[in-house]
Amino acid sequence: MFIAGIDVGGTFTDLTAVDEATGRVVVTKVPSQPLNEGAALLSGLQALGIAGRDVRRLVHGTTVGTNAVLERRGARVAILTTAGFRDLIEIGRTKRNIPALFVPTFVRPKPVVERRHRFEVVERLGADGSVLIPLDPASVEVALDAAAAAGAEALAVCLLHAYLNPRHEHAVADLAKGRCPGLPLSCSADVVAEYREFERFSTTVLNAYLQPLMDGYLAGLEARLRATGYGHGVLTVASSGGMMTTETARRLPIKTIFSGPAGGVSQACLVGAATGVRNLITYDMGGTSTDVCLVRDLTPLATSDAMIGAFPVKVPQLDMHSVGAGGGSIAWLDVDGSLQVGPRSAGAMPGPAAYGQGGTEPTVTDANVVLGRIGTSRRLGGAIALDAERARRAIADLDARLGHSLGVEALADGIVRIAIARMTSAIREVSIQRGHDPRDFTLVAFGGAGPMHALALAEEIGIPRVLVPLHPGNFSALGLLASDVKHDDVRTRVGPLRERLVVVRELFAEMERAARIQLELEGFAPSAQRLVRSLDLRYRGQAFELNVAAAEASAGGLDLAAIETAFHRQHLAAYGHANPEATIELVNARLAAYGTVPKPSAARHASAAASLEAALAERRPVWFDGVRHECPVWDRERLPERAELRGPAVVEEFGATTVVPPGWAGVVDERGDLRFERAGTS
Repeated sequence: MFIAGIDVGGTFTDLTAVDEATGRVVVTKVPSQPLNEGAALLSGLQALGIAGRDVRRLVHGTTVGTNAVLERRGARVAILTTAGFRDLIEIGRTKRNIPALFVPTFVRPKPVVERRHRFEVVERLGADGSVLIPLDPASVEVALDAAAAAGAEALAVCLLHAYLNPRHEHAVADLAKGRCPGLPLSCSADVVAEYREFERFSTTVLNAYLQPLMDGYLAGLEARLRATGYGHGVLTVASSGGMMTTETARRLPIKTIFSGPAGGVSQACLVGAATGVRNLITYDMGGTSTDVCLVRDLTPLATSDAMIGAFPVKVPQLDMHSVGAGGGSIAWLDVDGSLQVGPRSAGAMPGPAAYGQGGTEPTVTDANVVLGRIGTSRRLGGAIALDAERARRAIADLDARLGHSLGVEALADGIVRIAIARMTSAIREVSIQRGHDPRDFTLVAFGGAGPMHALALAEEIGIPRVLVPLHPGNFSALGLLASDVKHDDVRTRVGPLRERLVVVRELFAEMERAARIQLELEGFAPSAQRLVRSLDLRYRGQAFELNVAAAEASAGGLDLAAIETAFHRQHLAAYGHANPEATIELVNARLAAYGTVPKPSAARHASAAASLEAALAERRPVWFDGVRHECPVWDRERLPERAELRGPAVVEEFGATTVVPPGWAGVVDERGDLRFERAGTS
């Protein structure tokens, strides 16, 4: 039997399956099919030669929710909200974000729910959750009738201060189920049980916006899989890196909004644990975008505040930074004639010019083909034959429009350098700008284009070590198999930490009871359950908080001194100062509940060559810094253990190419990973 991980990307859909009996890993890539993601998933299983009946567990990461929000393809939502607050999601926090702050023509993006589809109900809770005005059922019925008449396809119930007292929202939900049966419904107290009304309302509205779409997608996918003989549920990776059951994903689709890149971070942590690399920066470069995440002591940085397009999303998620720089990113000339790269991408169709599928604009992939860093003798992803002449022609056409010809190779090198500069800025944001020195980390490179640019990127920002794991082109899909089922819960109780300890213990007990019941319903025995407590804290008077582990005392309960010390330390690292004399204020108590699943133990890839020379595939000209080198091209599948590689060189394998510039050296470790260091470092 196999367990399969499937990462649905913007350009390729990556599939990785592990044979549970032997540990054998099989991988493939198929072109993604926008708006028909399930078809690519099934064609990938077919390409691997795996029947549905032979799969015991299937986990997938999806961009369905992300793309729907960005492309405004969600359901028609009606909002029921407290009288006087129908415009809250449009007013927001009345601020612009840089760079819009300096754009005089800036127009605030419209919310996904028009004003005429926002309906008020009579009720009001106080900031402490007390009832100031009782809920008027008649006003709810009027609002529900108006929503139905407006053709609502989903309902979002967003009442003031419902995170402290959800009774009014749940009463509205009960009335809605009777008056509008079958209509998907999202209550803000169930989606985001914490304060900050704008962020909570925005997240709830987006959840409702995605519910019909995600429900149809998952139902259709499960039906197709059942037709192939698959007899189990489909698990979806959440933005936080854990897995969700189909039931949870349908009810809370907003938690899948950053699903795609999370698998790679989980797998990188496993690789780090196996290789003794505890501090790392993940670097996932695909065809459309690049995602980076900082991991300290094998723990990825996390957050509960992010944006999708123009909208805040307040759900637990890995703290990743994305830029529109991928292999398919298009090179173009700005109005002033300057060269730009991305964020527009050639995507899966027509793709880069070298694909020969109708693309004519030059991309980062075309630039690498021209520079010889991507060869044309091996099919890309096992399917696409690359045409070097088409790539060269696309870049030559752009060169002709520059007004001062650089030459094809020089322009191709410039395109790659600009792409690397954009990715460098992403790494700076998750490291230097947050008080972390990148020299203390190892760059773990994966994705179809990550290993190709990793060493140049590391040199640019000063990271001394790079690790390219096995199967980098399918690394995120493999990481999906390493994820545990995860449920996140939160309770807001603002006040001095020392005065809230009894309340905090009660909140944790309440959340833990609910979490254990949920995990037991999903089939996890107590021995397979793991609960992690944390607190959102701040100094009194601050507007934003830091998440701190809720240390436990040896005799049980919370270790207040350890918690306060950890907060001061984190505040110093994040902001450059701390004030041990100031009052620490509690904002939220959080619980992450894990249902642990067995991790696949992949068999070590056995080399087919007895010596390094036997792994040589060819020699070809490759350009670095304007100089042409005759480089060895190594077949990674044939590299023997402990083989030493020195740049300039190229390592090719299914799904990815590793480029080793001059001045870098590497070794194949006992696991088959490639470990590189800059010459002269140790």
